[in-house]
Amino acid sequence: MTLVDTNVLLDVVSNDPVWADWSIEQLEAAALRGPLLINDIVYAELSVRYERVESLEDFIAEAGIEMAPLSRPALFLAAKVFTSYRKAGGARTGVLPDFFIGAQAAVEGLDLLTRDTARYRSYFPTVKLIAPGR
Repeated sequence: MTLVDTNVLLDVVSNDPVWADWSIEQLEAAALRGPLLINDIVYAELSVRYERVESLEDFIAEAGIEMAPLSRPALFLAAKVFTSYRKAGGARTGVLPDFFIGAQAAVEGLDLLTRDTARYRSYFPTVKLIAPGR
């Protein structure tokens, strides 16, 4: 099972000229290994690209993506790791979603398909990352 980060899906829906081909290739490869998953955070972040919920739901269904809600242990881990990040001088804005995503992958033993690796490598070292250059 592979948890998919928002940036990979945004590459596809926006047909990003640099990353769309890579993201599609990685999604297809991950789908052959098992289910593709997103959580509530990824769903919300992806929603900004859609005018209607039905259009987003259509994309998710066509891509064969399943919803995987965040568990309480993942939420707890996200908060603890984010606290460590902040104590180390990390930015105050725009990063908390990454900690929810990383915590879910860590707690549930999921691979994580992403292009943003630095924070995941630092704070969730047990998570197997599927990323460019790996």
